Amino acid sequence: MQKNPVELILKKRNGEILTQSDIEWFFSLYHQGNLPEYQMSAMLMAMYFNPLNAEELAALCHTMIYSGEVVDLRTISKPKIDKHSTGGIGDKTSLILAPIVASLGIAVPMISGRGLGHTGGTLDKLESIPGFNVNLSLNEFKGQLQTVGCGLIGQTKEIAPLDKSLYALRDVTATVESIPLIAASIMSKKIASGLDGLVLDVKTGSGAFMKDLHQARSLAKTLISIAKSYEKSCSVFITDMNEPLGYAVGNWLEVQECIACLQGKPVPDLMEVSLTLSGAMVQLSGKCETLEEGVALSREQIKNGEAWEKFLEIVQSQGGDTAMLQSPQNYPQSKHRLDIPASETGFIQTIDAQTVGFCAMQLGAGRQTIQDKIDPKAGIVFHKKCGDEVVKGEKILTVHTGKSDVVEQVTKRMESALVISPKKVEAVSKIIEKIPMNNEK
Repeated sequence: MQKNPVELILKKRNGEILTQSDIEWFFSLYHQGNLPEYQMSAMLMAMYFNPLNAEELAALCHTMIYSGEVVDLRTISKPKIDKHSTGGIGDKTSLILAPIVASLGIAVPMISGRGLGHTGGTLDKLESIPGFNVNLSLNEFKGQLQTVGCGLIGQTKEIAPLDKSLYALRDVTATVESIPLIAASIMSKKIASGLDGLVLDVKTGSGAFMKDLHQARSLAKTLISIAKSYEKSCSVFITDMNEPLGYAVGNWLEVQECIACLQGKPVPDLMEVSLTLSGAMVQLSGKCETLEEGVALSREQIKNGEAWEKFLEIVQSQGGDTAMLQSPQNYPQSKHRLDIPASETGFIQTIDAQTVGFCAMQLGAGRQTIQDKIDPKAGIVFHKKCGDEVVKGEKILTVHTGKSDVVEQVTKRMESALVISPKKVEAVSKIIEKIPMNNEK
């Protein structure tokens, strides 16, 4: 019997189970350009309200992986280990850990995404570097891994192309925060990239898609189950995203912070997460036996300058302007820069990460529609973080934007996102828990 898109949307909307054949047909139809976006949007919303079960998720993941080519990296003798984060505010760890791990002789085939919802995207950060090309062909990607040891790209037309189009559509149809859809998106492009092992950073808190720990654990288990089904080693960490990670939020502003970190500047929360994840990647590669050893090796690559040199090599090999990285003060500045002062004396208790993310989007650092262009200079730089003491009138943060009409509204929203307490608040570890790797007891 001939399938009908409306009947399948209705079936899922009513909470019925789609067959593997239903899912493969519907999503392949969209991928081939024979299904309008409004019908795919309706299906995504039906799946958001009636989450996919294990069999439906397996079918969707399989369809997304094989919508393109599964990369064969067997000619690269190095272990091939990647990392993925579920997205957060100021989450720039990829730009720090990729060169660390690559400098240790491990191949990092990193296929990343753009900003999604209120969170920033690795590709948008990389593209703020003048000339940096994230659109390498599959052959160029393989060559990059062979010669440099790291490729930082988006989905090519060959790698999980269905995910690429769904990713953009979910971003503007309020269907991002779905555990099965997030899991299928992450794992399809990771498995298709030909990696040996994967370290996953599942964010939880106000600035994450998984607002509570229960949701984060559920997503982590879903990701692990998919990895196991494709015989991929993985290690999962749940990390805190109740305040922005690091001091900078916004694409070039975050690149600047990464430059400083790779050159040894202490940014405690950002480096705690970056070194933990890079240490896990090193452990997963077999270069060391324990996470602690992996972290120590990673820290040494910062200290001896090899990670910074590797970052410059990666950027240069992908067409980026390394002179701008070495002299970031020469980068163009936003037309409007406004300092926001502390409203009272005390200690910063909370900085609501989700509000910060939406404010950064308003300033031009993210997209509100698929057609929106990102301003790489836009964003927010914090001068104080949770636990820090502030004096009334002292500047807490600076907003950067080219849009004069949003400054007043963003200022008010940012003031409401900050809570100052008379009592000292202790900073907490960003690593909430580690879920053991497949081969761990």
